[in-house]
Amino acid sequence: MSESEKSPSPTHTANHQPRRKRRRPRRKPGGDRRRSPNAQAASAPQVEIAPLKAGVWRFTDFDLPAPLARGVSELGFAYCTPIQSEALKHTLLGGDVVGKAQTGTGKTAAFLISILAYFLEEQRPDGQQPGAPRALILAPTRELALQIEKDAQALAQHATDITIVSAVGGLDYKKQQNALRNKVDILIATPGRLLDFHQKRDVDLSQVEVLVLDEADRMLSMGFIPDVKRIIRATPNKQERQTFLFSATFTRDILNLAEQWTQDAAQVDVATDVSTSSNIEQRVYMVSDADKPQLLINLLRREELDRVMVFANQRHAVRTLLETLHEAGVNAAMISGEVPQQQRISTLERFREGEVAVLVATDVAGRGIHISDVSHVINYTLPQDPEDYVHRIGRTGRAGAKGTSISFVGEEDAFSLPEIEAYINAKLPCEHPPEGLL
Repeated sequence: MSESEKSPSPTHTANHQPRRKRRRPRRKPGGDRRRSPNAQAASAPQVEIAPLKAGVWRFTDFDLPAPLARGVSELGFAYCTPIQSEALKHTLLGGDVVGKAQTGTGKTAAFLISILAYFLEEQRPDGQQPGAPRALILAPTRELALQIEKDAQALAQHATDITIVSAVGGLDYKKQQNALRNKVDILIATPGRLLDFHQKRDVDLSQVEVLVLDEADRMLSMGFIPDVKRIIRATPNKQERQTFLFSATFTRDILNLAEQWTQDAAQVDVATDVSTSSNIEQRVYMVSDADKPQLLINLLRREELDRVMVFANQRHAVRTLLETLHEAGVNAAMISGEVPQQQRISTLERFREGEVAVLVATDVAGRGIHISDVSHVINYTLPQDPEDYVHRIGRTGRAGAKGTSISFVGEEDAFSLPEIEAYINAKLPCEHPPEGLL
């Protein structure tokens, strides 16, 4: 490997170099950087530099534009997670990345920081048209797309010239259509709603410079790939755009898609096996189905839990459980597929703000929803798909924080437990509930 290809040490400031522009050859490290006036922000306050840690990258090790660096700092981000540091080494130089990362590892910030840094450094293209996004982020669900939009707005809070828009099903169509009549820098969308707007010519994808496919494995499993292929065909070819693809798994199908859609992509694999996740304490309580309601209520009361997500498999079970908690005086709310989208968004926001202590949900909340400081995840019933167990407990212990997962295993759940243990390659500690909880 030549010296120009080596990654800088995390103990020194990274030599952040210009990435390629759309329809220009990929640039190699070297040369002067040219920033747009919006990136200068000479009056921006100095960002505090975190102490060095061996083998760990800091965000200040990447020479980010001042407005972005300030946004990152104000969100409390000092040290990169592994997926962030490994991805940014490639994406900030204009390279494509195929990343394997489970939920809660910080991949959203990784691709958003790269996009925002690029747009702040490079001059806006001449003649940018309304409804023609420079970056397109595709997500499989409304919840994930809206969460990405929220994260993007937070990171870009000091980059006043960056326009961020979402286009998702289940929300006000006309409002989204009106937003697309203006210039758009970053568009975050679900496949169905995006195709609808594209077919009606409200969206022009021919100017996309950066394409992100988030949770590609889930798009595949939900049958979205034909729609995604149609969308990608409407963007510039892979030699003329930068592409990031993230997935929780690297199946043969995912790797085939990655090969079709990316150019010389760096493969970044830092997915965390939950069997070795020291930041999540996993407990399993053996209990009869009849005793589960009282166990949950007593657990919430005795441990004074106030930031808890409780998962059940079916909508009617979630409804019944919510009624039980309300009767016991527990401050709880629910989200499931039968709850209208606007109400789900409102409920999630109340939970984020601490107005709701316990959120009862189906697996509609198992992926793509980032809520800081969730202390406990309780599996009231074990999921039938072992992978959903990983995504559920990933709601806590995010980005290195400590968290606790508690699973109630009754008569029906006992059949799912062996499959989950085989999937995570670990034996879960099973015990009877502590005295006094029943």
